[in-house]
Amino acid sequence: MTEFLFLLKHELILGLILVILLIMKIGSKSMTNSSLISLMNGLLFINFVAGWFLNREGVLFGGMFQNSSLLVFEKNVLSLGTWIICLQSSAWMKNHKHLPEFYMLMISTLMGMFFMLSSGNLLMFYIGLELSTIPLAAMCNFDLEKANSSEAAMKMIMSSAFSSGILLFGISLFYGMTGTFSLGGPSYNFDGSPLQVLAFIMIFSGFAFKLSVVPFHLWTADVYEGSPVAVTSYLSVISKGSMVFVFASVMYTAFRGIASVWYDGLVVLSLVTMIVGNLFALRQNNMKRFLAFSSIAQVGYILIGISGSSESGMASSIYFILIYIFSNLGAFGVISLISAHTGRESVDDYKGMYKTNPMLSWVLALSLFSLAGIPPTAGFFGKMFLLTAGAAKGNYFLITIAALNMIISLYYYLRIIRAVFMDKNENSLPSVQGDFGSRLALICCVVGILITGFAGGLYEYILSLSHGL
Repeated sequence: MTEFLFLLKHELILGLILVILLIMKIGSKSMTNSSLISLMNGLLFINFVAGWFLNREGVLFGGMFQNSSLLVFEKNVLSLGTWIICLQSSAWMKNHKHLPEFYMLMISTLMGMFFMLSSGNLLMFYIGLELSTIPLAAMCNFDLEKANSSEAAMKMIMSSAFSSGILLFGISLFYGMTGTFSLGGPSYNFDGSPLQVLAFIMIFSGFAFKLSVVPFHLWTADVYEGSPVAVTSYLSVISKGSMVFVFASVMYTAFRGIASVWYDGLVVLSLVTMIVGNLFALRQNNMKRFLAFSSIAQVGYILIGISGSSESGMASSIYFILIYIFSNLGAFGVISLISAHTGRESVDDYKGMYKTNPMLSWVLALSLFSLAGIPPTAGFFGKMFLLTAGAAKGNYFLITIAALNMIISLYYYLRIIRAVFMDKNENSLPSVQGDFGSRLALICCVVGILITGFAGGLYEYILSLSHGL
């Protein structure tokens, strides 16, 4: 029983938070949104801190659920990102009449991601995937008075349904060939036969929808734009980060035996994803759509790291997601504050912002510099480790194209910074003052961007956790 509690610790804590929310929803009619926000921020911080203690490695339910030091680290990274999102979205949350339900949906999706990460079996993986996806579609529709929010939820649930159907077809082929749903051993029986490749393509397509890999990305920009900023942040960082973790793990375990087959496809898709993401980001005038295509381009770099098929590929992907959380949430934190106070999300609205909001301008600039991979921000080191892992195969053409795409990305990131610091605007943004939670979230992001890249021991620690994959 003790082992059961320790192995399921992360999931049980989230379940306890859900029970607390349900009791408060049913039994407390007088609690204000401000009080609930303070309570939830405290509980999520406790969840993050508790994730570092009393952890054990092992398996449950006949190998369907597994836990390791690497999985614990991944879960703690997602818990940190969720806590930061809740801190920086308090201005929007204070005015929402269905706040308890929002928290319930968010905690449910996070629990689904945790089960997905710990799955040693494709059935457990699929259950976790659905638990993390269906509540997320409801979160996209949480601006109930806005038609584009309902449109975003519809596109999210439809694309998820199609991707789930394709994924299930691939899982059925996988089971038919191997006689097992286990993710641990079938790779030794893979010889690259056409049916095995077809099963891989189906399963990979399901992942590609969730990761917004081109050409499975068509839902991304519309869903990001129509969803509330808090949900867009969650989609961009937490949902995508969890899928990167699971995708890398599946590629390195179940499909390691046909790595020579999927390497070429991964290289082509990484190139196409980077190029399409960067070219479409050039022409965006809505900040959320801009960051949507930026995130698509970032996935291209992550695929390069995973294509290295090595421990460094796994470690560099996890390291980059940690940096991406700080960088992307720094940008979304500024956008969330401005959207909540003014309702303005256009790039043109940010012109001359430095005159009225100098501190927010610097936070936004630092976040965009990190996303662009400009030294000495953490984003530079994250992309460097990804490209180094990808270069292990000796494909220097791939690395050259990736470097050229990084140069292209500089243009659209610097376009935003120029608008903020240099362009004039007669109808500039008013001065925006955030509350304690939003300021704390931005401080966490800035500190993370500045320190994570220089903490060389952090990457070495992640690499040590990746040994044996």
